[in-house]
Amino acid sequence: MFSDEARLWVKAGDGGDGSVHFRREKYVPRGGPDGGDGGRGGSVYLVADTSLNTLWSLRRRHYKATAGGRGSKQRQHGAAGPDLIIEVPVGTLVRPVGSKDAIADLAEPAQRVMVARGGRGGLGNTHFTTSTNQAPRFAQRGEPGEERELYLELKLLADVGLVGKPNAGKSTLLSVISAARPKVAAYAFTTLEPLLGIVTVDETSIVVADLPGLIEGAHRGVGLGHEFLRHVERTRLLIHVVDASGWSGSDPVADFREINDELAAYNPALAQRPQIVAANKLDLPMATEHVPRLAAAAADLGAPFFAISGATRQGLRPMLQTVAACLHELWQAPAPTTVVLPEVTGPGLDDVSDVSRDPDDAWRVAGRSVERTVAMTDLENDEALQWLQRRFDQLGVTAALNKAGVQQGDTVRVGSAELEWAGPV
Repeated sequence: MFSDEARLWVKAGDGGDGSVHFRREKYVPRGGPDGGDGGRGGSVYLVADTSLNTLWSLRRRHYKATAGGRGSKQRQHGAAGPDLIIEVPVGTLVRPVGSKDAIADLAEPAQRVMVARGGRGGLGNTHFTTSTNQAPRFAQRGEPGEERELYLELKLLADVGLVGKPNAGKSTLLSVISAARPKVAAYAFTTLEPLLGIVTVDETSIVVADLPGLIEGAHRGVGLGHEFLRHVERTRLLIHVVDASGWSGSDPVADFREINDELAAYNPALAQRPQIVAANKLDLPMATEHVPRLAAAAADLGAPFFAISGATRQGLRPMLQTVAACLHELWQAPAPTTVVLPEVTGPGLDDVSDVSRDPDDAWRVAGRSVERTVAMTDLENDEALQWLQRRFDQLGVTAALNKAGVQQGDTVRVGSAELEWAGPV
């Protein structure tokens, strides 16, 4: 089944916990700490795969990578969790749920993006020896892996897109120029989802997409609206199929202009997309009467014009040769895209933490480094809490809280953890 939208929850693997262990060998009664580090958790990647053309395979929705292994004695590190690879079709746009900013546009085969980073492994107790504490009895917990909810949107990659009003003959045209077999019937909205076909012109292979028909207001989502228009953005060339017979009582020239207006209203860049106009159904009565007017309308846009019949195949060969010639020129240029990805940046590890007050007067400390440090600290261990207090001094958290007016005994929240402020060490 075809699906061009998906919503996923992804969770990277947590880092493995560091080990608290001491050398215990014969003749070494007071061996030092030798606890190993935990392994890094597996990350989650999306990879563009040319063998896929739908997001239907992602109906599982929940994806979780493997956690890292726990550290062990004799400084043995835990095993790293394997990365989780999720294959998606080429042309998939990725954004966080609730955001309009894309974090990835997988428009090239084998292109990959990390969407959730695996947690770091916790340090073993060997890392916490000091001149005053030669036998630390604490180690770091593994860092929690990132988790997020993603919205995936597929925009088909095709050389040519067939656009036009419902029942203009797009599906019939695709069925006679390729091996694709779309549903064809004499009523509107026969095509409810995009369909790809391979067309061979001389020795040139062309990917053609039969796209659902447009109606007035499609740029606002009316009818199949955005479900159709998102796929037009990826095509290099449009074949604008117009029902020249006017069998439904509509004016073919008005239909032609309405479709172009909808394309421009949805995205002005589509108004500049190269277009070939195909006056279809030349085998039906009244069609020849509208051809001169349609040819004039196409000339106003500077678009090549062909009078054709998908049913009898009249005029198809010259049109396809022109399509191939146009594509040979367009293939020399980068593929069209309407997505401009913002530069994705995050706070540095040493950024000064942000201190604020919650409604219940508890203090809230935010910052990537401090949140990660607290998440990896065993808050039930007194030695670990003393180390955390010193780490707060190094990160500037203590100074920031003192400046804000923190008092001994106040509640301080960092991420999901809640601490009682003990003041300076």
